[in-house]
Amino acid sequence: MRDPKKRKMIGMLTPSSNTVLEPVTAAMLAGLPEVTAHFGRFKVTEISLAQGALAQFDDGPILAAAELLADARVGAIVWNGTSSGWLGLDADRRLCARITERTGIPADTSVLALMEIFRRTNVKRYGLVTPYLDDIQAKILANFEREGLTCAAERHLGDRGNFSFSEYDEATIERLVREVAETKPDAISIFCTNLRGALVVDRLERDLGIPIHDTVATAVWAGLRLVGEPPSRVTGWGRLFREAA
Repeated sequence: MRDPKKRKMIGMLTPSSNTVLEPVTAAMLAGLPEVTAHFGRFKVTEISLAQGALAQFDDGPILAAAELLADARVGAIVWNGTSSGWLGLDADRRLCARITERTGIPADTSVLALMEIFRRTNVKRYGLVTPYLDDIQAKILANFEREGLTCAAERHLGDRGNFSFSEYDEATIERLVREVAETKPDAISIFCTNLRGALVVDRLERDLGIPIHDTVATAVWAGLRLVGEPPSRVTGWGRLFREAA
């Protein structure tokens, strides 16, 4: 029988229409046989500032999904999504506190992990690539500014998604990253967990000499830290796993 003490299980809260983060997360963890990711979905089908779209991120359904993940005895629960970019980062801070209060399991999010990585690597001036609508992008820029960050350049695709985000090819994402990189920011974030950004990060970092932090990768980074595994064990997926240890 497998020793349960050696298993490290990370619970990931996942938008229902996301098709990218699960296979990418599994690929990132493929070299860590004792670490597995387990996914709980809740309803998310549109990213906009419409009331119905904002209501998708009310705590109730998210906490219900977290409780089901807790049944799997995961060692951490990570919200693998970027909604606090437009809702404000305090939304994620409150959510993490409520998940831990409800389940007894430590929690983190893609966005809070990104902020921690920026802090650890002294990023003040960042670049941003997203698939989002104009008004969503404006909210993200304003909320990041409240966190003490300055946007050097941004690009966005003007899409309300969410499923459609997964259909952008890697060449499109690479083009946007290269455009943002022309301003020489301290780091670039590919900010959406249903974009195929993680697949281009390692090569683009070598080409551009700029750290690139995809939010699927930041969620994996956070989950590994919470279950006591060094993120540096993940290789081939970007500098953050080495440099923000």
